[in-house]
Amino acid sequence: MSQIITSFSEISERYDAAFVDLWGCMHNGIHAHPEAVKAMQDFRTKGGTVVLVTNSPRPWDSVAHQISDFGIPDDAWDAIATSGDSARAAMFRGIVGRKIWFMGESPRDDDFFKTLKIIDNPVDIQKVPLREAEGIVCCGPFDPLADLDVNRPDFLIAKEKGLKLLCANPDIVVDRGDVREWCAGALAQLYTDMGGESLYFGKPHPPIYDLARRRITALGKSIPDANIIAIGDGIRTDILGGLQEDLDTLFISGGLAAAETKTDDQPDPEALSTYLQKENMSATFSMGQLR
Repeated sequence: MSQIITSFSEISERYDAAFVDLWGCMHNGIHAHPEAVKAMQDFRTKGGTVVLVTNSPRPWDSVAHQISDFGIPDDAWDAIATSGDSARAAMFRGIVGRKIWFMGESPRDDDFFKTLKIIDNPVDIQKVPLREAEGIVCCGPFDPLADLDVNRPDFLIAKEKGLKLLCANPDIVVDRGDVREWCAGALAQLYTDMGGESLYFGKPHPPIYDLARRRITALGKSIPDANIIAIGDGIRTDILGGLQEDLDTLFISGGLAAAETKTDDQPDPEALSTYLQKENMSATFSMGQLR
């Protein structure tokens, strides 16, 4: 069971920090959600720390520029932890080799290959054709609207070569406005289902939460997990990740699961309960939209 609340302010005084998802909570891929922005501004005014924890394959500074364009001001957050930064660190340490086959959209995903200063002696990464590759770096589909099966021929070659796939964004889908798009997580899942090996660095996997905690430390703060809440609309990413990290969670039902939870302004309690049971998941709190 999950306690349905109407406003983050009802519970915010219990926490010193929030790990907040971006897409589906703070924005819809096109513009900011004003009430969510106000909620985070108010939380920070009262002393709370907001770390935006996102499965974006981009570096954090690129995400900061993007969300500013969407209408999310700097005073709504303290730090950003991206799956892209976690995955980039692993890539430059050579986890999938030096010669990689890249899956993603250029030039949008080109920032992924900017050298990380925090890595000593980074591997000299080279983009090569699939048949010359030592590994795969996946930031997303070449076409986020295309059927996933178009990737099977390439994945069969990759599997036969024994290539590992580094997934820079474990999300399966996102809604850009009213359009649902495939993400890198869907490709990684397909590759795994075909017998390949996929490596994950975003939610719900530990590396991105370690990065989020380091972001708090870099701010000169020390906040125990008991005082951190994870907020998001992805039941298998944001909420599962929070649960695995022993954090309290706030499920935003009006995002990816709006239909299943019959969320208009708020979730239908029975539909929410049925959905959580079906997913074999729980959330400390739930609400329709972050506000």
